Amino acid sequence: MHIEFFVEEPSAEAALQNIVPKIAGSAVSFNIHPFQGKPDLLKSLPARLRGYRYWLPEDWRIVVLIDADQDDCRQLKEQLEQVALRSGLTTKSSPGIEGEFQVLNRLAVEELEAWFFGDVDALRAVFPRLNPHLDRQSKYRNPDAISGGTWEVLERLLNRHGYYRGGMPKIEVAREVSKHMILDRNRSHSFRVFRQGLLALIE
Repeated sequence: MHIEFFVEEPSAEAALQNIVPKIAGSAVSFNIHPFQGKPDLLKSLPARLRGYRYWLPEDWRIVVLIDADQDDCRQLKEQLEQVALRSGLTTKSSPGIEGEFQVLNRLAVEELEAWFFGDVDALRAVFPRLNPHLDRQSKYRNPDAISGGTWEVLERLLNRHGYYRGGMPKIEVAREVSKHMILDRNRSHSFRVFRQGLLALIE
């Protein structure tokens, strides 16, 4: 099987380069297509999916991963679903007759960095000065409920512990933290939903 990933920025690409093989194994090949932000992805997606509709091989699948940010999750997910369906492709929510689907739409809530907060040990493997009990603090207990921009919260946290005083390099952080992520222990609900959907896509 081969999977085409559409993500909104290069930091998501860097993270998935490490995360996808941990989920899918070596038998699945994949390409990741980063866009220039969420508006660019949403604008480009209809034409991209229509293009795939006419030549998508039988064993190819598509995954769209986008940050929820401050958007209504249900509305954003429905928007992605309608784009795929209007392109003539089946989705996990609207599969074919035998339950098969070609497109998996998933949200990182509220941003990709919530997945890193979901694995404090992975964060500390890269940034050992962080509190080992970070996940017990009320602000970080539910990674998907961290408000105010998850990457901004992570940047401020790292700044307080002496990291990246000149600004957090999102791609580098995504690449390094994702190397240490252990999928079974991640507390982010949106990450677990992403993982379950990807496993369903492969199976």
